[in-house]
This record gives sequence, C-alpha cells and structure tokens, in this order.
Amino acid sequence: MMPAGDRTKKGLIVTGVLFMVLFVIGITGIGGSNVLRYGFRILLYITIGEMWNLLSGYAGLTSLGQQAFIGLSGYALAVATTKYGLFYPLGIVAGLVISLGAAFVLSFLLLRIEGMYFSITTWVVAEALGTLFMSLMYVNRGAGMTVSAEPYPRIGTLYLMALVLCFASMITMILLPGSEFGLGVRAMRDDVQAAESLGVNVKRSRRIIYLVAAGFTALAGSLFFLNKGTIYPESGFDIGWTISMVFIVIIGGSGTVAGPVAGAVIYVFLSEILAHYPGWSNMILGAIAILMILFCPQGVIPAIGAAVRNSAKRRRKGSDGCRELDY
Repeated sequence: MMPAGDRTKKGLIVTGVLFMVLFVIGITGIGGSNVLRYGFRILLYITIGEMWNLLSGYAGLTSLGQQAFIGLSGYALAVATTKYGLFYPLGIVAGLVISLGAAFVLSFLLLRIEGMYFSITTWVVAEALGTLFMSLMYVNRGAGMTVSAEPYPRIGTLYLMALVLCFASMITMILLPGSEFGLGVRAMRDDVQAAESLGVNVKRSRRIIYLVAAGFTALAGSLFFLNKGTIYPESGFDIGWTISMVFIVIIGGSGTVAGPVAGAVIYVFLSEILAHYPGWSNMILGAIAILMILFCPQGVIPAIGAAVRNSAKRRRKGSDGCRELDY
C-alpha cells in the first residue's frame, strides 16, 4: 500500500494537472458555451459533494440541512446587489460571512446532538429558515429576489470562479487525511471516546469541520444563484440540494476525494437526461442510489480501485507461476 505522504503528493500532482487542463478550457472557450455551462454545474456539484463527504465520510456528521447555507448565501448575494447596489463579489463575501456566522451559532446547538437526531435537527433548521424567508417582506416573501450585477459575469468568468472553488475544496480534502488534525477527525468518527482519550478536542474539531463545510457550500450557493439570476425560498432552502449531495457521494464513493468528482459528473448528466421525465426523475435517482447501496455500497471509485488491485494481484500470481515452471 502506498504511504500516506506519497498518496498526498500524487493527489496534489494529479489535481494540479487537471486544474491546468480545465483552466485552459475556461480561458480559451474550447467547446463553446455549452461545455462551460456543463463544466460550471459539475464543478459546483463536486464542491458541495466534497463538503458533504467531509462532514459525513470523514467526520461522521451526516447533515441533511446544508441547503441552509446555500439559501443564506444566495439571499445575501441578492440583497447586497439589488437593495444596496454592491458589486457582486462583495455580495459573495457577504454570503460567506453570514453563512459562517450562522454556522458558528448553530454549531453550539447542533454539535451537542448525536447520530440520527443530528441529521433530523439540521434538516428542521433548514426548513425553518425556508419558512422564515417565505414570510419576510424584506426579501419579498415568496415572490423571490433577483441578483443585480453590472456588468453581469459571462459564463466563462463563472466557470473559472467555480473551477478555483472546486479545486480549493479538493485540495482541502487531499491534505486533510494525512494531517494531524485529519487523523484526529477520523479517530473521532470511528470512536469519540477513544479519540478523546488520545487528546483529540472533539468539540473544536467538529466545529472546524462544520464551519469549513458551511463556508465552501455557501460560496457554491452564491455562484449557483449568480448564474441563475433569481432566488426563491423554495429554491434556496430546497431539500433537493442535500439529496443531490448524498446521491453524489453514494454513487462516487464516501471517504474518497475522487468519489464526489465521479458522482457529480454522473449526477449532472443523469439530471439532464431525467429532466425530460418530470415527476419521475427523483424516483429514478432514488432507485439508482438504492441499487448502488445494495450491489456496490463502496461507490464507483473504490470499486474501480479494488478491481484494478485484484487484477494486478492476479497478474503477479500468474507471472510467479510461469517462473516456477521455468525451473
């Protein structure tokens, strides 16, 4: 097995090369605007998938309410640009600050709760925020708000912003497991009491992970609604955001960096195909997720890795047998 340090270096090199390739696609516009639009969506879904993977796959915090930060950041962007006429980057920063502030306050409540109750409470908080925004006249209640940006960013600019955000989230996930903090987080996931006995500050570690996931998710939410141009309570705080995160991680592979990448690509293309079947799309996605859990619970990337390793072992055994015959 490859040492952790070597795996980290290999991951950073592969990520860096991939970043350069995708960056060239973005600045040259190879493939046209449709390629950039698909790329933009995939990159943002990778980001939110990686962050849900960080919470659930690495820290054992299965949140069903990450859409709270998508909605808060989207509305902050809309309010900042429409009501106060701020330049949209300032609106994105405002969304990040508000989401981190909300996550910090919520962490004192949520991180006292364990297991299934944590999951349910995060979902209830997100639903409560959606109901609150539905009744607030300041944000036009259910009528929603528009995002005003002058000049409005082109799809190439949005793509490059999503690219930087996506690869920042991936680098975070590559560097985390081998770090002292990351080892403590994984120990905490497996056995809280054992981790505490080894000196891991569980409350602090959980809060840091929760804030990091909230921050990246909020930035992704701002870019989603900057591209869309409008936001409504039912779109900003929709449980569908969490459903997509869970699907991406289940399909790609929990606890891996490459898993959400593969999961996001599959999810975006499936969503495009299933858009022609309204009312059935969520049922079909749910059926696919159930089949994956039953027949390939580790996900696509770990399954491919296991198949490659098994194939290499068989080849080595075969070559050893041939050498024995030579004697």
